[in-house]
Amino acid sequence: MTGKESANDFLWTCQEEPHRTRRKEIIKAHPEVTKLCGPEPRTIYVVGSVVLLQLSIALYFRNHKSLSWPVLITAYIIGGTANQNIFMAIHELSHNLGFKSPFANRLAAALVNLPIGLPYAASFRPYHLMHHKHLGHDQYDTDLPTKLEAIVLDSVMGKAVFATFQLLFYAIRPMCVASIPIGWWHLFNLAYQLTADYLIVKYFGWTPLIYFLLSSFFAGSLHPLAGHFIAEHYVLNLPAAKKLPESLKDTPPPDTYSYYGPLNIFVYNVGYHNEHHDFPYIPWTRLPTLRKIAPEFYDPLPSYNSWTKVIWDFIFIDSNSLWCRVRREQTKNVQVSSNIVDGNLF
Repeated sequence: MTGKESANDFLWTCQEEPHRTRRKEIIKAHPEVTKLCGPEPRTIYVVGSVVLLQLSIALYFRNHKSLSWPVLITAYIIGGTANQNIFMAIHELSHNLGFKSPFANRLAAALVNLPIGLPYAASFRPYHLMHHKHLGHDQYDTDLPTKLEAIVLDSVMGKAVFATFQLLFYAIRPMCVASIPIGWWHLFNLAYQLTADYLIVKYFGWTPLIYFLLSSFFAGSLHPLAGHFIAEHYVLNLPAAKKLPESLKDTPPPDTYSYYGPLNIFVYNVGYHNEHHDFPYIPWTRLPTLRKIAPEFYDPLPSYNSWTKVIWDFIFIDSNSLWCRVRREQTKNVQVSSNIVDGNLF
């Protein structure tokens, strides 16, 4: 580990990402954890209910002005929470954790995409799987901020802009960092979403669609649930929430941080992020069980206590910035193959 030698440098390491190693160690110590893998059918019922809720609210507002206070407040409180739930349902489906069939997972992801307002599901899948397979590698992990972002946004105002418009950065950055092949799922996602948007505007006016878009914006903005985007992999306060135990003080800062608070109920336990990266094919309902089975592996790891505090600390503590990410140099030329796009990680 080279360390953060200056204020304008990432946390570079030569060590392999820890999740693959820890997965092997956990399976060796607790082979029963492999039985936790597999789809969780309840995901579809939960996200289906959230989609219906968003559709109902959007149609209720069809006679309201698009930027009226009732629309804005509802879009932040209910819509932001609901669309963050949908984002994370698509995340579960990208790991084939809704159905046994990859086709069914992709179709479901495209269908529940509707309240997001923009086509998202098809593009998210391959980029997210690359994030898992190449965690911290600057050429392929598009979750990492670029050097240009880190330089330009290295101020309180810049960090506030980043936290406010996170989804915009996550939408544009992948296209600038790593290209992926465009397949028929992308075209289906695009055609379905645009058709749905057109029909909504034609029969119910612009306000329902604007409500969807506002909900998506707030879901990735200064919203308590949006704190997970920063909390998952940013090394804040080296680290935030609690001090490293003695057993970890001579190791590099962890790549990944978990959160075990009550907000997990809204987002499919995405706060169990170390557990998720260790076992991407264990669904959200069984991640707490994984932690209970292997506490000796997870209890020593630093975690965050509050996603809201994560956003606050990220913006207002000078030592926290977009530079606070562990990065690895890509040691070999890795092609974005059909295996990654199809979801075969291991």
